[in-house]
Amino acid sequence: MTEAEPEIAGATLLIVEDDPAFARTLRRSFERRGYVVSSAASAAAAEARAHESRFDYAVVDLKLGGDSGLAVVQSLHALQPKTHIVVLTGYASIATAVEAIKLGASHYLAKPSNTDDIEAAFASAQGDASVPVDGRRSSIKTLEWEYIHQTLVECDFNVSEAARRLGLHRRTLARKLEKRRI
Repeated sequence: MTEAEPEIAGATLLIVEDDPAFARTLRRSFERRGYVVSSAASAAAAEARAHESRFDYAVVDLKLGGDSGLAVVQSLHALQPKTHIVVLTGYASIATAVEAIKLGASHYLAKPSNTDDIEAAFASAQGDASVPVDGRRSSIKTLEWEYIHQTLVECDFNVSEAARRLGLHRRTLARKLEKRRI
C-alpha cells in the first residue's frame, strides 16, 4: 500500500445521501471493499451520526432534499476535523466547490461518480500541483449559471435577495433555477 492510498480494512465511512437507491448502492460497494459504513439521509441525521461515532471518511451529497450538504460538511468538519470529506453532486459549480473546500471538504466530485472515483478522492486529499491549468473554456451559459450560483451562496440561498442583486425579477430567477436546480 502506498502513502497516497487510504487504509481500507475497517475504515469507517459516513454516506450522507437522500436518494435511497444511490445510498444503498454506495453502501454495498464500500462494504465489499472492507469499509464499515453508516448512512444518513438528512443534515440532522448526519450530525447525529457524527456525535455517535468517529469517521475516517465521509461522502456528502450537496443537495439533501431541503438541506444543504455544505452545512453538513461544516458541522462534520467542526466535530471531526480529521475526517476526509468528499462532496458528491449532480449540480457542480465553481462556487459550491470553493465553499465546500473552505468548509472542510477534502475533495469535490460531480456525479456520475463511482466508488473508484470516490476512493481516489479520499487518497488525494493533499492536492496535485501538476494538474494542467489550461482546461477548456467555459460557455456563456456555464458562466451565467456559476455567477447566479455564487450570488445565491452570498445571499445564503435567499432567492429574492439574489434576484435583487442580479437585477432580475424574482420569477425570472426562479424559472432559471427550475431549469437547472442547485
